[in-house]
Amino acid sequence: MGGILIIFAVMLSTLLWADISRPLIWLVMAATMGFFAIGFTDDYLKFVKARSKGLSATQKFTAQVAVALAIALTLYYLPGYSTKLSVPFFKNFMPDLGWFYIVFAILVIVGSSNAVNLTDGLDGLAVGPVMIAALAYTVVAYVTGHRLMSEYLLIPHIDGAGELAVFTASILGSSLGFLWYNTYPASVFMGDVGSLPLGAALGTVAVISKHELLLLLVGGVFVIEAVSVIFQVVSFKSRGKRIFLMAPIHHHFEMKGWEEPKVVVRLWIIAILLALLSLSTLKLR
Repeated sequence: MGGILIIFAVMLSTLLWADISRPLIWLVMAATMGFFAIGFTDDYLKFVKARSKGLSATQKFTAQVAVALAIALTLYYLPGYSTKLSVPFFKNFMPDLGWFYIVFAILVIVGSSNAVNLTDGLDGLAVGPVMIAALAYTVVAYVTGHRLMSEYLLIPHIDGAGELAVFTASILGSSLGFLWYNTYPASVFMGDVGSLPLGAALGTVAVISKHELLLLLVGGVFVIEAVSVIFQVVSFKSRGKRIFLMAPIHHHFEMKGWEEPKVVVRLWIIAILLALLSLSTLKLR
């Protein structure tokens, strides 16, 4: 349950350094704490109450959707908030999702949360890409909240979104401190109490900053991990055959004989390259 340390540091840093008069800051903090509560309950039941399964999959998913729905509805009815979707590499193609934006926002937040959770399987594997994604969205949030920069880059301007850069920078800093103890061989583990809220935080920042689809690129490692699980389950249930030796995919490489640090560092490299590519979309459009 080392994720408690990360979230505590993130919340404290945000309260100290961000402009808390901005409603968007409270919204992303509410999303993070909502998923923190879900992860904490799950880990508490597992490790303190000795219930091996913790929350059931249905209970966990229902709670996640409920929190994400509250965030999505708040954004939808927020004065001046647009339901248009920003598409990377395109400056004029911005489809308006209307009320379907609520469903879309839920998918982004819940999907991001669970993808990070699935990635948290090796020492330092999840926290590395989280730091990289947080750094990328620090840049995105800042330029989105800056009127002149957003106009120059032809991206949607969100008033107050610049304060989210403080939040994402807090994720970067706290995760860096956590990595000191989580690197191989780890002495502290993140647990659901860390992975679920961190994923939800990234998803919420992506939604608020109107760069939702960019998260697929920034968090490409998380996407790969989640997709590998989906493909494995579908293949096994439909054909009775496995695509990977073991899912998520990081375990497949372990089964192939790769040492754990090699798997982790190579996925970090992929995460860095994807983050750099994602930041290029701010200009290349």
